[in-house]
Amino acid sequence: MIAPVSHKPEGYEGPFCCIWGIVQPDQGTKRENMIYQNEKVTAFIASKWWPNNKGHALIVPNPHFENIFDLPADYAAAIHHAAQLTAMAMKSTYGCEGISTRQHNEPAGNQDVWHYHLQVFPRYADDQLYHSTGSPSKPEERSFYANKLRSWIKEQA
Repeated sequence: MIAPVSHKPEGYEGPFCCIWGIVQPDQGTKRENMIYQNEKVTAFIASKWWPNNKGHALIVPNPHFENIFDLPADYAAAIHHAAQLTAMAMKSTYGCEGISTRQHNEPAGNQDVWHYHLQVFPRYADDQLYHSTGSPSKPEERSFYANKLRSWIKEQA
C-alpha cells in the first residue's frame, strides 16, 4: 500500500469549496452549474473550457481527498457512476461522437488542483483536445450545458 503524501501548499483553499459557498462565495462554479449530486459526489460543468470541447464536466468527491492514493473505493465507485451518467447525458444531448475522461495525480502527474477530480470531455473527430489549452467560460455558457445534462439525468431517475 502506498502511503498518501500531500502536495498541497499550506493554507490551500481549493476551488471546489466555492461550489458549496464555503470559501469565496462569489467566485468559481455555482450551484446552477451542478448536474448531479448525492451524499458522496458532485458533478458540475467546469469553468475552464477547451475550444472544441465545450461543456465538459468535473466529478468530485464531496469530502476532501487530495488524489487517487487517498480516495476510498466507495467514493471511486460513486465518482465513476456519476461519470457514466454524465457521459451518457453528453452523448444524448450534445451529439458528441465520443467521451474522454482525464484525471491527474501529484505534480509529476500534472495535478494542479489538490482535490481529486475526474474530468469528462465530450469528444468530436479531430477536436484537438490534447493539442489546445483551456480558457475561462462565462456563467451563462455553463448554465446552457448544465441545464441539458441535468434534465437528461433527472429523466433517468
